[in-house]
Amino acid sequence: MLTLRCLAILLLCWISTASAREALQLPPVVQRTLEDYRIPASGVSVYIEDARTQEVVLSYNAEVPRSPASTIKALTTFIALDELGPAYTWTTRAYARGPIKHGVLTGDLYLVGGGDPYMTAERWWTFVQQLRQAGLRDIDGDIVIDRSYFETVGDDRAAFDSQPFKSYNVLPDALMVNFQTSRFTVSGDAQGSRANIALDPLPANFQITDLVRLANTGCRRANQGLKFDTPEGPSGNSVVVRGTIPSGCGRFAVARAIMTAPEFAYGTFRTFWEQSGGTVSGKLRLSTLPDDAKLVYAHESLTMGEIIRLVNKYSNNVMARTLMLTLGAEKFEPPATVEKGRRAINAWLAAHRIEMPGFVIDNGSGLSRDERVTAKGLGEVLRVAYHSQFMPEFAASLPLSATDGTLRNRFQAQGMQGRIRMKTGHMDDVSSLAGFVNAASGNVYIVVIIINHPGAQFGVGDDIQAAALRWAFGQ
Repeated sequence: MLTLRCLAILLLCWISTASAREALQLPPVVQRTLEDYRIPASGVSVYIEDARTQEVVLSYNAEVPRSPASTIKALTTFIALDELGPAYTWTTRAYARGPIKHGVLTGDLYLVGGGDPYMTAERWWTFVQQLRQAGLRDIDGDIVIDRSYFETVGDDRAAFDSQPFKSYNVLPDALMVNFQTSRFTVSGDAQGSRANIALDPLPANFQITDLVRLANTGCRRANQGLKFDTPEGPSGNSVVVRGTIPSGCGRFAVARAIMTAPEFAYGTFRTFWEQSGGTVSGKLRLSTLPDDAKLVYAHESLTMGEIIRLVNKYSNNVMARTLMLTLGAEKFEPPATVEKGRRAINAWLAAHRIEMPGFVIDNGSGLSRDERVTAKGLGEVLRVAYHSQFMPEFAASLPLSATDGTLRNRFQAQGMQGRIRMKTGHMDDVSSLAGFVNAASGNVYIVVIIINHPGAQFGVGDDIQAAALRWAFGQ
């Protein structure tokens, strides 16, 4: 009897060892793809787990710290959702310091930012209209912006990749309007001699000098003939547009981040205010809200559930950074700082006993050369998400294969459409995926794939991921 028991134990040990050995090998289809592109397996991490049973199906270099690019947003958004709840909102407020009589405020109007991650031009226009409907018409004083809910994170939008005019580089601010981005629409009349430039939204304090010329050239890549000069620097209040565009080619648009957050918020507020028939006699000032100011209007943001969908579907960097700052403010009191946000995220990981060797959280968006995660650690975060009461909201935020977001043109093979929910990540030398696969068998798998190798962002990483996903889908 003892001998049979020993044999049984030995057999179980052999099976466990064999399973572990198999889990450490990449599937042949993935290995072949790596060989085709001459990418060493050492540059790849893969972690696949059965979401229901928590059985590890594949673990390869899963505890190697790697640059995650935007897949870190899956971690940031779920922790924000789990800590603050899907109904959490941000509030932007307007206060009057002085009496309001017959629609005239004799004094200053304070605009207090609450960190709303999605104060678009349309929502900012609504903010203005609600103030007008509250009975305010003329402001006989200054517009004062209180942005103290967030500690200033700097003003160098060129720090990451020397592209300060790109919206993805905009820095978070407690009162950020339309991602500090305006759309320059340029058109040329075939019968005219000069171009027309329209800006939307147009800050009242922003100046455009139009030096664009028309020429009888082809229409292809017409916008490449434009040059934007900023004599006051990329955050200044003016731009000179030069260059040549073809005449008679209709119109085209270029989106650019401009100004500073307070200048942009003030300028667009003033434009909308004056368009609605109001007046402002003063100027912009920055200060904190005094105790004797009276609340005039409070504007609620979209809910957390709606916000994380925008962050993950479209990989919005500044919104993800705002979520991390908000976590810090809620857990450790305002003003929000990057360090408080990092502490909040690390505290959540510790509370859920998730350990990641070499883990570095920089700004929570993936727009960083310093952030590091492990495939296993990120998979464990997704495990918590899968078993969370907020899984429906989180799952709905992730791009859906062949359907929407950053996966709308990927995984279009028959049967895979709409069955893969994953956050994507691309950056120089980084390609990554993290999320859930509803396999052909009906099983749901947590899948994290991170590739760090020169040129991985140029489609090579996508092909390796596709091979791994096809394998997982067939399990």
